[in-house]
Amino acid sequence: MIQDAFSVLQERGFVQQCNDLEGLRARLAEGPIHYYVGFDPTRDSLHCGSLMPIMAMAHMQRAGHNPIALIGGGTTMVGDPSGKTEMRELLSEQEIRVNGVGILGQLQRYLRLEAPDPTQPATTPSLGGGRFLNNADWLLSLNYIAFLRDIGRYFRVNEMVRADAYRVRLEREEGLSFIEFNYQLLQAFDFLHLFEKQACLLQMGGDDQWSNMLAGTDLIRRKHGRPAWCLTFPLLATARGEKMGKTAAGAIWLDAAKTSPYEFFQYWVNTDDRDVARFLAYFTFLPMDEVRALAAHEGAQLNASKQRLAFEVTALAHGREAAEQAMAAAQAAFGGAGDLSALPHSSLPRDRFQTGVPLLDLLVQTGLADSKSAARRLVVQGGAYLNDAVISDPNLLLTATMLDADGALMLRAGKKKYHRVIAEG
Repeated sequence: MIQDAFSVLQERGFVQQCNDLEGLRARLAEGPIHYYVGFDPTRDSLHCGSLMPIMAMAHMQRAGHNPIALIGGGTTMVGDPSGKTEMRELLSEQEIRVNGVGILGQLQRYLRLEAPDPTQPATTPSLGGGRFLNNADWLLSLNYIAFLRDIGRYFRVNEMVRADAYRVRLEREEGLSFIEFNYQLLQAFDFLHLFEKQACLLQMGGDDQWSNMLAGTDLIRRKHGRPAWCLTFPLLATARGEKMGKTAAGAIWLDAAKTSPYEFFQYWVNTDDRDVARFLAYFTFLPMDEVRALAAHEGAQLNASKQRLAFEVTALAHGREAAEQAMAAAQAAFGGAGDLSALPHSSLPRDRFQTGVPLLDLLVQTGLADSKSAARRLVVQGGAYLNDAVISDPNLLLTATMLDADGALMLRAGKKKYHRVIAEG
């Protein structure tokens, strides 16, 4: 059954710009369409800033539409200048394909996607079915002269340089490389190719891609005289003005090996009060009536709403069991009953504690401080804790007498960063 996908996206705050709002709404109401979002495979993992397009795709698929997740194996070899002040590092085709494998696994937690078998004839996905494609499969074999003749003739340089992505780079001393200048043509060609081969009618993405996405709809209209649509999401920043998914320690990755489920959970628990309503709407599948009720809470009840947000988002990214373990570990770390095993932890040989382990060294080794000088400042400023007691001596040696009954000790930096050190042997 096809639901009103556009109303769902609009109510939850996903709609920023659309080239033909009423036309898209009417087409979505007629029946299922194919739609796509591009993902940049510069790493083998997405980060939580990528959850905005992923969740929008998931809402569309739940409403019966057919997603195409496109990794830019070809375009990444060129580099997207959007939002960048310098040229990106160029990756090899093999590096990009390896990264794509990791990204597919993460997307499949949210979406029903199949990677096509090149040995089998192409088939049309069933209702709500999805595809995982790589634009290297059609871009890398392009004949440059034929591409310029057939596609390049539809683009005007004076229009392209007015786009923010190009204008900002052109104003800087290092300028814009010619290889990057081709990016808009390639992204537009992607949409044309998917329109022709997959009957794709809609491209979705961040608002910084607006000019590139419009170029695709214009190319389809000029080549085929038929409508196609693009829809952008708001560029997401936290209420503190921070980029979504970024912390002082780095990106919050969807890969559990890069960001543990506990650390992922804690990122969402630490959501600013002002962001709770938006994040519940964007990053969970909770009904909007429940979202509004949770966001209306204050004080301790709002903290409980943040716990609910963290649990729902972690369960989607890592599974319900990992979310339950992260919640139990958080409760144990903050003085309640629970399982500490999901906390960030590491091991040291027990005999190290016989001679004493320098506190500053261990703060750096566990990642609670970036350097020994930063660790010293943390201690001097009263932000370092051992087994919930403030440490005031930066020259402290950690000995076996400080281990708890389980042969471990708990280090903490500030109010919320924990690391458990376990003595072994």
